[in-house]
Amino acid sequence: MAVWDDVVGQERVRAQLSAAARDADSLVTAEAAGEPAPEASKMTHAWLFTGPPGSGRSTAARAFAAALQCVSPDRSLGGEPGCGFCDGCHTALVGTHADVEVVRTDLLSIGVKETRDLVRRAQLSPAGGRWQIIILEDADRLTEGAANVLLKAVEEPAARTVWLLCAPSLEDVLPTIRSRCRHLTLRTPPVAAVADVLVRRDGIEPEVAAASARATQGHIGRARRLATDERARARRAAVLKLPLRIEDIGGCLKAAQELIDAAAEDAAQAAEEIDAKETEELKAALGAAAGGRMPRGTAGAMKELEDKQKRRRTRTQRDSLDLALSDLTGFYRDVLALQMGSGVMLANEDVRDSLDRVARGSTPERTLRRIEAIVACRQTLERNVAPLLAVEAMAVALRAG
Repeated sequence: MAVWDDVVGQERVRAQLSAAARDADSLVTAEAAGEPAPEASKMTHAWLFTGPPGSGRSTAARAFAAALQCVSPDRSLGGEPGCGFCDGCHTALVGTHADVEVVRTDLLSIGVKETRDLVRRAQLSPAGGRWQIIILEDADRLTEGAANVLLKAVEEPAARTVWLLCAPSLEDVLPTIRSRCRHLTLRTPPVAAVADVLVRRDGIEPEVAAASARATQGHIGRARRLATDERARARRAAVLKLPLRIEDIGGCLKAAQELIDAAAEDAAQAAEEIDAKETEELKAALGAAAGGRMPRGTAGAMKELEDKQKRRRTRTQRDSLDLALSDLTGFYRDVLALQMGSGVMLANEDVRDSLDRVARGSTPERTLRRIEAIVACRQTLERNVAPLLAVEAMAVALRAG
């Protein structure tokens, strides 16, 4: 399996990255032989991957990193870098390569301290002799100070360091950083391509894969979760019932509370799986005595971990709530498609009766206002307004239409 196989529905991007990986291999070979670097290389030291959620930005970045670290002997015989089988490809893809650092965050932002640590890492020579690669999956979450720290490293890169930044859009990245990166735009993959990869890579039944890909409109990660996680399917089903439950103010307020409670439950379940393990590992590292008694001077480290876990729960809750709002937007998009007689494929065909009922009981203008209310709610949540107030206001707006 080549490293590009999971870069779904992105033929143009795959071609560009493959060409850059070939030129990068030529650069390494020429330098090892003491020869001048090839001219007009498609390889550069900083890349920015943008695209909508689910387009596979980080997947493309990881595949490119693997191709850059490929050590397959076939390369010397004209083969493409990125075989998928050699030690360089395999370790880069699974996250154990010594020269590939993957940075993601479950928190609200990436701060100056973490970014300075990355910049120091980027100055090191690659242990394997090829490339030192930093993949920053959440470049849009850099604080202003952190972005300025990163800018210096991107402006004056080490000779064998490659930065691979991922963000939803160009506007999410500091202008001075994006101007120094080669930009690649990914698109939402076709539904059929997502279904195919779920069957091929994850062994999901074709009918389930097709339904999950259609319901998530090509979002690879969400489609996989929907196909494999019963809780995700139950949560989506509950969200899609909301438009039929907001006939009065009491129904609006109750539905809003249930959305918030479901997001909080998701965050709590995720925390249970991670927090306890992190806490025990830190206690062991700090030398906790039998019975859990901590040595003097370790309270600060424990408090720092607790704060980090709290911020992560907040981020998880917001992400879960945003996912519910995305599902709700998809419902009203389908309603609008029915009202306009567009004939496009419906994402939520499994709740067709509900779609028809809402479509008959309103107008396209009211449906557009409802979609705008959901968008406004998402924007309000980004400004750190209390989630319950924002969702209650949205639910009332949906009722009014």
